[in-house]
Amino acid sequence: MSVLHLDLGADSYDIVIERDSLRKVGEYLKLDRKVLVLTDDGVPAEYAKTIALQAKDGFVFTVPQGEDSKSIPQFSEILSEMLRRGFSRKDAVVAVGGGVVGDLAGFVASAYMRGIDFYNIPTTVLSQVDSSIGGKTAVNLDGIKNIVGTFYQPKKVLVDLDLLDTLDERLISEGLAEALKMGLTSDEILFELFEKGNIKDNMDEIIYRSLMVKKTVVEQDEREQGLRKILNFGHTIGHGIESCGGLYHGECVAVGMIPMVSEAIRPRLIKILEGLRLPISVEAEADKIFEAMKHDKKSTGDKVTVVTVPKPGQFEMKEISFEEIYPLIKTITR
Repeated sequence: MSVLHLDLGADSYDIVIERDSLRKVGEYLKLDRKVLVLTDDGVPAEYAKTIALQAKDGFVFTVPQGEDSKSIPQFSEILSEMLRRGFSRKDAVVAVGGGVVGDLAGFVASAYMRGIDFYNIPTTVLSQVDSSIGGKTAVNLDGIKNIVGTFYQPKKVLVDLDLLDTLDERLISEGLAEALKMGLTSDEILFELFEKGNIKDNMDEIIYRSLMVKKTVVEQDEREQGLRKILNFGHTIGHGIESCGGLYHGECVAVGMIPMVSEAIRPRLIKILEGLRLPISVEAEADKIFEAMKHDKKSTGDKVTVVTVPKPGQFEMKEISFEEIYPLIKTITR
């Protein structure tokens, strides 16, 4: 077992990394109260049931798998169910799933009675290495990702690597794209682990090192005023690609990273992506990606802050015009 402490003053919490920890979740989370266990229908049902059975008064709310569940109507439906069941400020929400479930559950917890306890149990590689910590919660609106939400930290995050055993290879690879992102910007050793190629043998270290990077960044910049923007590496173009549909989030980030690294390391990155069976280009119109990207919440006026990587473990941030990004998009479309 490893425990990382994310130091945010009054909002500090532990990230517990332990295999088979779901089975004894009651030892780690305060469940002697009403507990809403939020999951989706792509997650094995026994995960949520295991938690609900260890709670004093637990019940499971299951949403459909996919981004469509990160919506205002779904958010409203969950709140209505909590109200109907008499949830108070002393009760809690537990997310059991990937990034969609974590974002939605955190937003629900942040809004109900102006904030109740929230725990996150990520079940995908992507959520274990990235989205489960840091306190970003959100839903989508009018086709724009994560445009309505809050910064709301969980009380604890439980990372059980055994929960990854049921994932298919595509889901594992898309999550690893986010870990690769961390290595490129902040941890050369993590990047080199990917170059070695024996990913399964190094999965524990990949997840640990990824969480260390994100923990360090969030502690210095909880609300994305500066340094935390490095976590958006690959996302500027990636979110534009994602809006066009057809690819998972991590797959879009993978493609979005390629134009943002130096020519010296681009071949190394592409070789890693190909080894993970991640895309290195997309069949989409550059104009569509460009228009979707301009609606991204990270843009200001006709400019956007982008993160580039000159060499593994180093990053640069700069503000550029949208016109400068368009030629970069063209390089990854076909």
